[in-house]
Amino acid sequence: MLEHRKVYQEVLDEIQRLMKVEGWRSGDKLPSERALAEQFNAARSSIREALRAIELLGIIETRKGEGTFLREYQSYHMVNLLASFVLTEQHTAGEVQEVKTVLEQYVVCENRPHIDAETIKFLEDLLADSERSMADKHHQFFSIFFIASRNQLLFKIWRLLQDFSEDNENNWYEIKVYYDIVNKYKHDQAIMDKTY
Repeated sequence: MLEHRKVYQEVLDEIQRLMKVEGWRSGDKLPSERALAEQFNAARSSIREALRAIELLGIIETRKGEGTFLREYQSYHMVNLLASFVLTEQHTAGEVQEVKTVLEQYVVCENRPHIDAETIKFLEDLLADSERSMADKHHQFFSIFFIASRNQLLFKIWRLLQDFSEDNENNWYEIKVYYDIVNKYKHDQAIMDKTY
């Protein structure tokens, strides 16, 4: 049976073959999980995880009750290369976390003009929600900033890293870190309100 780290690359190669050799286009349906599992002699759970990772890259989409389909192709080669590295190496967990942290710091510092008072209130309510886990709060919190960045490539890279490390206990920060970010934005917003 294929090792888990190889399944992703095998499935991605098959998708590329279907597009280049078979002429598949956006909207065409991929083989079922069962068919792919038999084709690559892999567990269906491994195929499912591989498809999920590839979906994060925007190459395919899953429609409930219908199957998995090719999406409109976008040449984000850097994301594909990053995905291949992350998902085929066994020793990259710490490196992934480090890069993810750098991206989160960047997007928080870079997006001050795009975060308004309404968004700040949403972030405060998110952090105060006692029913949400820290993992969920972290994901939602930084998703807001990456969406506000209007940089889809940056968002895709972060989502890939986030998904890869979502089971890591160090995947989120102390709650104070999030409140410090929000308070900084509130302070800047207050200055802008007085200025304008």
